[in-house]
Amino acid sequence: MDLLEFINQFGSAACIMSVEMKPDGSYGKMCIENGNKAYLSTFEQNSKSDVNQPNKTFQPGLDYTTYIHKDLNFEHFIYSSAVLNKPMHAYVHPDRYNMWFNIFSVPVNFGDPNKRYCIYTQEMSTKVNIDQMTNLSAKTTSDILKTCIKLRSTKNFLKTMDEVIADIRTICGANFCCIMLTDFKANTCSLLSESTAPEIGHHSLNDFLNISFIEIVKSWPSTIAGSSCLIIRNDIDMEELKARNPRWHASMQEAKIKSLVLFPLQYNHETIGFIWATNFDTKDTDRIKETLELTTFFIASEVANYQLLQKLEMLSSTDLLTGVKNRNAMNNRVLRIVTGRERMPNSYGVIFADLNGLKTVNDDKGHRAGDKLLKKAADTLKTTFSGSEIYRAGGDEFVIIFMGSQKEDIESKIEQLHKMAEDPNNVSFALGFYYEEKCGDIRVAMREADTRMYADKKHFYETHPESRTH
Repeated sequence: MDLLEFINQFGSAACIMSVEMKPDGSYGKMCIENGNKAYLSTFEQNSKSDVNQPNKTFQPGLDYTTYIHKDLNFEHFIYSSAVLNKPMHAYVHPDRYNMWFNIFSVPVNFGDPNKRYCIYTQEMSTKVNIDQMTNLSAKTTSDILKTCIKLRSTKNFLKTMDEVIADIRTICGANFCCIMLTDFKANTCSLLSESTAPEIGHHSLNDFLNISFIEIVKSWPSTIAGSSCLIIRNDIDMEELKARNPRWHASMQEAKIKSLVLFPLQYNHETIGFIWATNFDTKDTDRIKETLELTTFFIASEVANYQLLQKLEMLSSTDLLTGVKNRNAMNNRVLRIVTGRERMPNSYGVIFADLNGLKTVNDDKGHRAGDKLLKKAADTLKTTFSGSEIYRAGGDEFVIIFMGSQKEDIESKIEQLHKMAEDPNNVSFALGFYYEEKCGDIRVAMREADTRMYADKKHFYETHPESRTH
């Protein structure tokens, strides 16, 4: 049969794909046997938009990787249609192209014992088509709708994300699934949520979040290689992963991971994290991919909103100069305690720490020098009272609140600060300490600590009259 004559009967952009079948049942090359004029036109358009792939004149019968990057998702799409005789449809946005692809594939039989064939068609657009994005199976639609309802109705984001990731693990039939947030500029990764199958026991990503693991995570975008996701289903896919990323492949082999589905979480064209599942049900790959492609769209949006709220909360409660909590955060904390929204231990301590000599530095050396002194003071308190809540109450005054600490331990640290102040190169504080042992009113404790701090400051200036303000 004349394949060109056959494919030219299609009005939309279409080509004939072939899959080489090997005697052992595995597949070999996937070739573009021929394409109609509409397809070759889009083919040229794709080549021009892909800066990493040089323009090439189309020649029938060559491996598809002659013209576009090797793509495991594309190969599975074609294999499912040509070899498994399944009509296929997907609506995708490969990262390497600035456009959306609406793609279809149907199997055809040309009587060749060594090859399997399918007709592949595609439509391209630079704008997303919501109707196509939501053209899903009933089961997939139901799963995604449940996720959206949970995300939009929650008052506890983290608890809901735990439920969502557990649902996704169940959908995937995986033994482990998680959402990890990334900040490649800051070189950090953090676990947002995870779910582990009961039969494999305790397994947490937090056990592996070290510099070595972060370096592997940073290699994931290049390993995905411009596709929308990475799905490892079998030994053939695993060998391709080994070729692309041998270090990651070795770590997966060590962890006994046989299959993997990995989707980047993207918001405003930036990767903010990843969602992945390991040792999933590969027989249900198509539905899993269809479900996660849209689910990750919603999850990424919710995560971005959560991060924004966290940042706004941090800005509203953090002193931007020193990095400790601000007066607003201190007042809110005290209010929660006084109104019973936060339980207090029977014993707690409060320190008022007033930085000595700030006005002199501001007057003699300028406010930039004064700011440096304030930062140094805050760093000293953070180091000395690590793990405690430190607030900049205003100006040169700091407040530290201790929960559950022993009185002797706090007094030892106060003594440490006094000894450090004997060196003129170190910061000096006037300190007032109050320790409550019977769960008394924190407002009383703060007033008493404040009074004792002023007494200590008076003593300091009596001892160091040269430090008095001019």
